[in-house]
Amino acid sequence: MNTTTDYINAYTRKRKISVSSTALLVIDMQYATGSKEGALARQLKQQGSNVGEYRFERIEKFVVPNSRKMIDLFHHLGRPVVYITIGAAQANAHDAPFHMKELFVKLGNYVGSKEHEIIEELKPLETDYVLRKTTIGAFASTGIDSLLRSLNCDQLYLTGVSTNMCVETTAREAADRGYSVTLVEDACGTTHEDLHHSTMKNFKRLFGSVKSTDECLTELK
Repeated sequence: MNTTTDYINAYTRKRKISVSSTALLVIDMQYATGSKEGALARQLKQQGSNVGEYRFERIEKFVVPNSRKMIDLFHHLGRPVVYITIGAAQANAHDAPFHMKELFVKLGNYVGSKEHEIIEELKPLETDYVLRKTTIGAFASTGIDSLLRSLNCDQLYLTGVSTNMCVETTAREAADRGYSVTLVEDACGTTHEDLHHSTMKNFKRLFGSVKSTDECLTELK
């Protein structure tokens, strides 16, 4: 008798890659929470917390270089690269939902601020797309669904931060809308290693695929 794992593995094997239907989503790679020079890193240090050490070491060592590899390949293939940013329209964060207002204000993360900018190492090209969200998941507060459908993209690869928050929520939202989703495991990061691995383990049970950067590069090439 087949187990649930057998079924899921079989389902994953049937997934066929069509490069002409792919898009890359780069999630929240901004100074506010995606850089050791940003507001979150400074605040954690001031609080005497060491939880930021793992986060920003992983971002610097894995998330940035592997996201760069994915971005470069998608540019080479002529496929869409969609950057998702998180933050408020203004410093008062009046356009943000209640549970996000305090975070945006504390981090100074609003349009026009340094914290809101995408980090230099991953700066988008003029031909890339940039969508701002005020929620954890991109589908809840941006026009990403309409954009992707207009581009005829239904196979998505996700990189960025945080694995168990904005990356996971956006990936689940996409899967529930019929997109085929791959999390690029070593191009995602968060503050706690166990949360990162738990997210990946849970996501690949049913929602989509989890692959390394090298695996993604190979299948796309």
